[in-house]
Amino acid sequence: MARQIHPSSRIGTLLLAAAFSGFGIAGCSDDSGSTNADALPGRWYTAEQVTRGKEVYDANCATCHGPDAAGDPNWRKRDTDGFFPPPPLNGTAHAWHHPLVWLNATITNGGQARMPAWGDQLSAADIEATIAWFQSLWPEEIYAVWSEGNTRYESQGGG
Repeated sequence: MARQIHPSSRIGTLLLAAAFSGFGIAGCSDDSGSTNADALPGRWYTAEQVTRGKEVYDANCATCHGPDAAGDPNWRKRDTDGFFPPPPLNGTAHAWHHPLVWLNATITNGGQARMPAWGDQLSAADIEATIAWFQSLWPEEIYAVWSEGNTRYESQGGG
């Protein structure tokens, strides 16, 4: 029987990233390739975006994803209607498997199950700031794996 790795473990999370996301661990770096001169070191976003994103998140997202972006504790188990509850966005679930363009589209247009579309209520800048805030919660190791995959996705014409 295969040994299960607890998903909140940093090492387990990195191993899951290598196994399921197609993002290699070798070559991870803190350099996101950002061209934004005001970006936080190793990240694509600024401190101002994180601050604004927290405000937007608290006003619009915390009701479902929780005030600390931990999501529903049973996010992997379908509810009685067959939907998955809101997942964590804090780096302990699967949000980091998705490129920036996908995260943006999901917030803008809505997602699977009960994720509402926010594109008519939030500006593009507020949506981007919200992503910046929850990505600011991700450990460096998770962000590095995400950044590598995001860069690969964009270089293949996905961005």
